[in-house]
Amino acid sequence: MAIDTTIYIQTPDRTSAYLDWLQMLTGANLVLFMWSHMVLVASVNLGAGAMNTLARFFEDTYMAQVGGPIIGATFLLHFLLAARKVPFRVEQQSTIWKHSKMLHHTDTWLWLIQVFTAMIILIMGSIHMWTILTDLPITATKSAARIQGGFWLVFYLILLPMVELHVGIGFYRIAVKWGFIRRKERKGFKKFEPLLTAIFILIGLITIVRFMTLPV
Repeated sequence: MAIDTTIYIQTPDRTSAYLDWLQMLTGANLVLFMWSHMVLVASVNLGAGAMNTLARFFEDTYMAQVGGPIIGATFLLHFLLAARKVPFRVEQQSTIWKHSKMLHHTDTWLWLIQVFTAMIILIMGSIHMWTILTDLPITATKSAARIQGGFWLVFYLILLPMVELHVGIGFYRIAVKWGFIRRKERKGFKKFEPLLTAIFILIGLITIVRFMTLPV
């Protein structure tokens, strides 16, 4: 049975190549940022003082005040670049869904998960960044009070797996698409990526529990 893929075929040109390259660079930077961000926030597990010291360093050096908006702009730019290939129209979504079920191709399903998580992250990630950057300085006590408020606990329990799934799959797809992982290494890397994602989700959950038990 022939598969009609004409609605997804794009004429290759230099501009598209540059945009793909820029999408990869912004994506790679966001992957590194999110993993670093997780580790830094998880410093609260070593004590409130550890997190406060790190937060104070970033604010005293203006990395939070300047870096925050830069990350926000990178986040928005990456979404706009990726949106070029997202099927927004109903007929396109129906076609890609049918093709995905027909092809039984794991990487296609991973891309669909990325698209789904991206829509959630766009909204929830923007809320998170706005809330943090408009309420500086960052402190462990302030973060704990926010999470213990109820709404934010549910908010982060949703956002955490969405971000880590998106970032983990993005890491895998960048490595494969741009040739960092050769074909013979792909099978092993595909097993490693879910483990890495699970580790970061676990770190995030432990950190949330720590905030829930921190005196405010």
